[in-house]
Amino acid sequence: MSLRIGVDIGGSFADFAVLDPQTRSVRTLKVFSRPESPGSEVLEGMASLAHRYGIDAREVAYFTHGTTVGVNAVVQRKGLRLGLLTTRNFEDVLDLARLKIPDMYHLMSVRPESLIPRDRVFGIDERTNFDGTVESAVDDASVLAALAAVERTGCEGVVVSLLHAYRNPAHEQRVKAILQRARPNLFVSCSHEVWPIIREYERTLTAVIGSYVQPKVSHYLSSLQDALKETGVPAELKVTKSNGGVMSAEHGKTNCVQMILSGTASGVIGAAYVAQQCGVPNCMSLDIGGTTADVALIIDGKPQYATGEYIGDFQIHIPSVSVSSIGDGGGSIAWVDEFGVLKVGPESAGSNPGPVCYGRGGTRPTITDAFAVMGVLGQADLGYSAVQVDREAAKRAVGELADALGQDLYKTAEAIINVSISGMYAGVSRLVSRFGIDPRNFALLPFGGAGPMLACHLARVLKMNEIVVPMTPGVLSALGGLIADTKNDFVKTTYYNLDSSTLRQLDRDRAELERIARDWIREEIGSDAEAQITLSADMRYRGQSFEVDTPLNPAALAAGNLTAVRDAFHREHEKLYGHSDDTAMVQVIALRLVIAAPTPKPALETVEEANDPPLPIRWVDVFLDGAFREVPLYQRSALCATQRFDGPAVVVQDDTTTCVLPGYTAAVDRHGNLVIRNARGEHEAV
Repeated sequence: MSLRIGVDIGGSFADFAVLDPQTRSVRTLKVFSRPESPGSEVLEGMASLAHRYGIDAREVAYFTHGTTVGVNAVVQRKGLRLGLLTTRNFEDVLDLARLKIPDMYHLMSVRPESLIPRDRVFGIDERTNFDGTVESAVDDASVLAALAAVERTGCEGVVVSLLHAYRNPAHEQRVKAILQRARPNLFVSCSHEVWPIIREYERTLTAVIGSYVQPKVSHYLSSLQDALKETGVPAELKVTKSNGGVMSAEHGKTNCVQMILSGTASGVIGAAYVAQQCGVPNCMSLDIGGTTADVALIIDGKPQYATGEYIGDFQIHIPSVSVSSIGDGGGSIAWVDEFGVLKVGPESAGSNPGPVCYGRGGTRPTITDAFAVMGVLGQADLGYSAVQVDREAAKRAVGELADALGQDLYKTAEAIINVSISGMYAGVSRLVSRFGIDPRNFALLPFGGAGPMLACHLARVLKMNEIVVPMTPGVLSALGGLIADTKNDFVKTTYYNLDSSTLRQLDRDRAELERIARDWIREEIGSDAEAQITLSADMRYRGQSFEVDTPLNPAALAAGNLTAVRDAFHREHEKLYGHSDDTAMVQVIALRLVIAAPTPKPALETVEEANDPPLPIRWVDVFLDGAFREVPLYQRSALCATQRFDGPAVVVQDDTTTCVLPGYTAAVDRHGNLVIRNARGEHEAV
């Protein structure tokens, strides 16, 4: 037997999904995460899998995981103390940035402090022109002087980002050689090695973020590799990537920037797969874990991709699954500010101590505690029996807030939920504006430990008509990592005016990128026989400032079909902006190539049908919409296909709890997914 395991390690839980390729069946598990002891959750998880399912670690042929360790290092500003070497007189590149304020509607909005402050940025004498020609060579003495300044400021590593290095990296390579010759043990990273894109600020910032998290991520991956060996797993460790693919952990250690959004990307890949299997073409995924709530759009069954996704206060300019953080997670702490106003987050209780009701030492009330007070939680154990909910402890914690607010205990608990939902509503509204979509045309697909609890609340304020709760929503991110394809992105800055001669050069660039890509995938999986190539270009009309990502047909390049390439751009521009100009000069700023090799996918099992209505375990008192209601409590595993029930109701299962609000009706589809719809008539989309 050759088992395949996917793991998602979040702030509160580590989720496991185990695929048997022969039967295409999946088994799942949750254990508490241990941020202070990387790898220990893997040891505990493998032991629990052996106890619960009889899984032998020696039978594991594939092991991949997603993590938020890189994101957390940036958000918490706990990365490497870095210095930056740049071209003389361009030392202000990070501070100048794009001269934008974070929130244009906030008069007191200020830009965040850079990861490398100005007093640790040093200029060196050299200059490469925009076309890659050398205007002045690297001055070795200026490099050594900058190194001395780096050491005086206590830097632990250096990022080298020189003007126009995307076009000609020779000067960055020369500076790195000088630094490493002088200080062999010094960590040095070059911008052209991280992501060789045009635009100095974006290239520099991406290199800085990658270097900032590199030691922490590298140490984390090494600890995880050691833990795998200790458990007896023979498989090489793989990591999920920001673009929704996977790569080896060894590549991840040196190319951390490519996996910095791996945890959030995995969930979207899992959600897209479930949506495809269930025939839901357009949906909004809602991933609510212990710390944050993240949403992504899945259109025509495919996740959306973008560059410039935010990590905390900073944008990272690599191809990523487009995920937006819209609010707080189940472990987010509720508190009262100095003006007596109830607030939720951004601080989270994490897994240690966790919510008060978990009984692990937490003392401050969270969203999870609010649900426990209301009676939604506490009717069954959580996390595969890892948690026994202490409702009385939650009541004491929320009661302190209620006293401070002068409110009833249960109304305070519901107010915590409403405050968190209002923040999510604002976050989704920004996403809706950005993509120009109407949420009423989309289904909501919640996952994560807290997603199904909050899904009805969010769908109601967004006027979404349908919610699809997967069979195992609490471990969907682990499933996403398990089924993610081996995948990588490659880019070459071209900056060509598109004509017959540059089209031939563009095809030569494509061939070179494809050669590099096939070498990479052969190194990853041993063969490129099943690899699929996707080609696109960043294109614009001459005189424009920003580009449109335009899919290209490699055959059109090879055939020298200039009209086909131009028309491809005109169509994309028309689709985005409502107009195009067939007579204008078109520029190709960068050529992008994606290579992907498929991995085995599970089959969504069908569940037994039943004509009788579902029988609740019992009836329980739950506080919803300002009043106590006696509602049915259903066991998810006992529900059969075609069965229906009306809200309000609570559905419990090993990895999550689903709350169905009054005015909604739930039905079980043939795959066991819970399809919840507005029973009061659909909200009409425009």
